[in-house]
Amino acid sequence: MAIRAVLWDIDDTIFDYATASRSGMRAHLDIEGLPPAYDSVEAALDAWDELTAFHWARFAAGETDWHGQRRDRVRAFLGETVGGGAAMSDEQAEAWFERHIAHYEAAWSLFPDTLPVLDVLADDYRHAVLSNSSLRNQERKLRILGVRDRFEALLCAAELGVAKPQAGAFLAGCEALGLPPDEVVYVGDQPDIDARGAAEAGLKAVWLDRSGTGGRPELVRITGLAQLPDLLRRDTRFGAPDTFG
Repeated sequence: MAIRAVLWDIDDTIFDYATASRSGMRAHLDIEGLPPAYDSVEAALDAWDELTAFHWARFAAGETDWHGQRRDRVRAFLGETVGGGAAMSDEQAEAWFERHIAHYEAAWSLFPDTLPVLDVLADDYRHAVLSNSSLRNQERKLRILGVRDRFEALLCAAELGVAKPQAGAFLAGCEALGLPPDEVVYVGDQPDIDARGAAEAGLKAVWLDRSGTGGRPELVRITGLAQLPDLLRRDTRFGAPDTFG
């Protein structure tokens, strides 16, 4: 079947999450101070990235809720204490995270290839978003970045109750579009959570490997969004290993 719609991931696919996250946390630590557990800001940033991945996985598995994973990240990062060594309360953890968010949001930006590719694909394909985040978070992000009106539907794991790579998340995206899975392609930056999960749910799937990691020949792979239009228009190439790069 011909591809009729693109279902998009957001973070590190169309939005430069990694840069914003590290830049925002660096600015946050300039004000809050470096936690004593870390010898350098770079070590702290690496730890924050690792804790984010770990607690996001817990959230995706249903082990905690949206605000719980935020508080758990903060407590683990800071060693669960504040001030004179008292245990950090939920309110204190939330407040610390909100102060961090202000710096993170100040660093938001789309990847340079996002708008050109959305423009090229606008007339030929329908577009929607599926994210392992929350609607409140991603709706606001897309509006601030000026692209919310590019997508007819926005679905997020926090409200769906199911997260990528579970098939139900991808199928919910297809249902929102009113299309069968084989007429929808999912584009995301994670080889397993995004590409493998989408393919196993019956969608076409593209791994956006911006860093050129490679090593997954079973996946359809591109290294930049500029390669996507030609791939979609020659959709017989889906299923061919490692198409680009």
